[in-house]
Amino acid sequence: MPSHQPTTAGIAVIGGSGFYEMPGVDGLVEIAIETPFGPPSDAIRIGTAAGRRVAFLARHGRGHRLLPAEIPQRANFWALKSLGVHTVLAVSAVGSLREELPPGQLVVPDQILDRTSGARPATFFGDGVVAHVSMAEPFCARLRATLAASATAACAAAHDGGTLAVIEGPAFGTRAESHLYRQWGASIVGMTALPEAKLAREAELCYALLAAVTDYDSWHEGHEAVDASTVFRVLRENVATAQRVVLTAIATLAERPGCACGTALSSALVTAPAAIPSEARRRLLPILARRLGDQS
Repeated sequence: MPSHQPTTAGIAVIGGSGFYEMPGVDGLVEIAIETPFGPPSDAIRIGTAAGRRVAFLARHGRGHRLLPAEIPQRANFWALKSLGVHTVLAVSAVGSLREELPPGQLVVPDQILDRTSGARPATFFGDGVVAHVSMAEPFCARLRATLAASATAACAAAHDGGTLAVIEGPAFGTRAESHLYRQWGASIVGMTALPEAKLAREAELCYALLAAVTDYDSWHEGHEAVDASTVFRVLRENVATAQRVVLTAIATLAERPGCACGTALSSALVTAPAAIPSEARRRLLPILARRLGDQS
């Protein structure tokens, strides 16, 4: 990695389906990072927006090459943390489970239902290090409030709050599953917010999701069941709105977070620092640096 390139950013944007570029970010440079968990989804692009250093990562890779379960989430978050990122704004396409959340609108969810199969690596820990992070509130409240306010400022139709059901994919759900998630109180359904939210918490990053509604999943009798062509057609029409909301949020975020996300491991790390093997220290260097630095 050439030394003359900017290599740090406080804010990261993770773009999902259809959100492969970040207009409004100037002076972009690409950084290829190798991590103990392999390469990230794509090269990370760093530039300046609203006077802030911003990193952008295409979740599925440019050209949309990765299935939801194939996304190297640990590598993505390890890489972002190593670049100095403390805040992650994620954008993702979702299906609506509620009449009042029509396609074309945005949702800033506050809860998650995990319906993945358990095959996705969902923790940095293990192999000599034990930690149990709190996930009662899976999204950063401070960042959620900023996204919701930014949507209003950007004149976007957005809903503050709601439960996101995260399914394994890559197939869309059955009608029975769609009705079940509605009975459980879920508002939207998607495929990528997990393990993102868990890994962000373990990495002590503020994380929130801007969900772009593209369809009514498969429950709505008045609409055809979701298919990929519908998702990407609606996204093409609405990705500019999501980009505008994200840029507004970047401009209004505080320089440094003032919430508990940045100290999540203080109460979560169970293994005594002195007992953590040297190999694990090397593997998790950016993740554990603050916690091992205070030795408390």
